[in-house]
Amino acid sequence: MSSSTNISDNTMINTSKNLIVRHAIDWALAHGLNYRVPLTFTSSTQAIPEPIKYAATHAPFALFPAPFPKICFQKAKDLQPIYNELFHSISKDKEFLDAAVKSLGNSDNFITNLYDIYQKVQNEGLAQKITFGIHRSDYMIHNKNNEQTLQQVEFNTIASSFSSLSYLTSELHRYLAKRQIYPESCKIDEKNIPFNNSFLSIANGIAKAHELYGVKDAVVVMIVQPNERNAFDQRWIEYNLFEKHGVKLIRKTLAEIQQEATLEGPDKKLMINGQEISVAYYRAGYTPNDYPSDIEWQARLKIERSKAVKCPNIAYHLSGTKKIQQMLAVPGNLERFIKDQEKVKFIRSSFTGLYAFDQSESSKEALERLTKNPDDFVMKPQREGGGNNIYGKDIPPFLSKLSEKEKEGYILMDLIRPEIQESTIVRDGKADDFKVISELGIYGIYLSDNNDKPVINEQGGYLLRTKSSSSNEGGVASGYGCLNSPLLQ
Repeated sequence: MSSSTNISDNTMINTSKNLIVRHAIDWALAHGLNYRVPLTFTSSTQAIPEPIKYAATHAPFALFPAPFPKICFQKAKDLQPIYNELFHSISKDKEFLDAAVKSLGNSDNFITNLYDIYQKVQNEGLAQKITFGIHRSDYMIHNKNNEQTLQQVEFNTIASSFSSLSYLTSELHRYLAKRQIYPESCKIDEKNIPFNNSFLSIANGIAKAHELYGVKDAVVVMIVQPNERNAFDQRWIEYNLFEKHGVKLIRKTLAEIQQEATLEGPDKKLMINGQEISVAYYRAGYTPNDYPSDIEWQARLKIERSKAVKCPNIAYHLSGTKKIQQMLAVPGNLERFIKDQEKVKFIRSSFTGLYAFDQSESSKEALERLTKNPDDFVMKPQREGGGNNIYGKDIPPFLSKLSEKEKEGYILMDLIRPEIQESTIVRDGKADDFKVISELGIYGIYLSDNNDKPVINEQGGYLLRTKSSSSNEGGVASGYGCLNSPLLQ
């Protein structure tokens, strides 16, 4: 595959590109492909009205869809139900989770606190046995010797974002192609931009979990961060949940949960201001920054102890740590959870090299390679969200400052080298050309009843994020990347 057939080629006259940008920004603003931005006033004497603290701007997006190998896209979709099953099984395996956390020692207070909650609810007994996960498995296309392979970056089990805005981005690109706003030289056929079902899949999953809970008048609570910029992505889930299923959703921070929520009755119903909660859906709680005090940790424990269906529960959250990802790469561990050898082989084909900082032979060999070629590696902590990884030549000096115990909180990973393409990123009303790389995420929905019988196990659409090839991180909300769509080839 060539570098995107240069669909953002500089030979396109500026007036033509400016016209596309105007069409794209207006479409985005009109259709809710938006971010919140804080309101500012020119006069220092003007107070910002309390209910209206935000305006809106378009979310960052790529002006052109990114060429992507069709066979790899289909493989990622086919993998998702198997990954859903795998991580569900991991979440049920206390021995495996115990071993994973204990191998980290006391190197990560965040994981230690999550594990403390896990142990408390395990010892107390689960008030809710319905299990619900909204996942996202992220991949890049590794290019080596002109061969392209799909390799997993990470598996997210909590607060997988952008399901709504990614759908809108693909619809934006399909619109621009169908209206023939793109120049003919770009050769963008809307039929090669796959339909994205992520707009409804998340709300549909939540609605089914609500139905299994069995109280029609109960409501869903979305746990959100204070001053959330990505609120429109979340609001679309709220609106679809109500308009398609008649289920109401309220938004609360962890601090508000602790202040307003109670557990009532022997079955520990989660009640907020007199409303029974059917599903607690996390769009926060994945980073230490979400727990600035003990209040937030108390709220997390309160939710976990309750009858509400958690998305995710604490076991799912722990299952999504990088340590689990690394342990699955150890021969024999996949077979612990998956008996079908064809499925084992299929999943393993998506792995890249993953190593612990321990005394295993594979780790020793990786550390030797790191010394010689540090640019072949990335070092990752047990964290979700952008901005946490250490790359290339920064790894050895960073490692030298860590104690052996602190090293246990990280994994080492072979760096995936995707093809560098050319694209135009539109951010804050400005369009700039970059050399870029892209990362594909596939959403997964898994729901099992209180007898652990699967009710939903499916892929739920896709997310494509594009970032400058000079940027190591790719989080859109973190300011590192933009939303995009695949142009299948």
